[in-house]
Amino acid sequence: MEIELADHFDRMNSVVEELLKGSTPTQIATTTGLKRSEVLEYIDEWKQVVRSDSSARDKAKEAISAADQHYAMLIREAHDLAKEAKMQGQLNVQGTALKLALDIQTKKVSMLQDVGLLENNELASQISDTERKQEILVKILKEVSASCPKCKIEVSKRLSQLNNVAEPIEIVEQVPNE
Repeated sequence: MEIELADHFDRMNSVVEELLKGSTPTQIATTTGLKRSEVLEYIDEWKQVVRSDSSARDKAKEAISAADQHYAMLIREAHDLAKEAKMQGQLNVQGTALKLALDIQTKKVSMLQDVGLLENNELASQISDTERKQEILVKILKEVSASCPKCKIEVSKRLSQLNNVAEPIEIVEQVPNE
């Protein structure tokens, strides 16, 4: 009986570790070899345990805090990479790094929501903040690439992929001096 209980909690811990890494229940099922329905049951059970057990709640807070710090570090590194690429004039690398930062932020918000830490108000605020940052990043990319026709086309293509909306490209033809 104790071995079965220990195995049960080991499986639940494996599921929760993957959840905190940002994996979806389907991805967790694939990784752990469990059925997706079992994964969802473990996640629900873990949430109940965390709500009712103060020591489990403390451990969960530590794990979530560590995951949150890891995401924050990855976001900082992506922004540092974008700054470095900008200084070296590598606009396509800068754009990729900024998109990476946004993707990581989105995954972080999703993880916090999945573990129930974000209430609807907080989630709406986080989503709003992420959308605002995305608008700023798109504006930066357009402004930075404006002076480079080749970069402008590449940035527009990639922004189109991000938004699933074709970005207009203004082509200015220069007339040679006579």
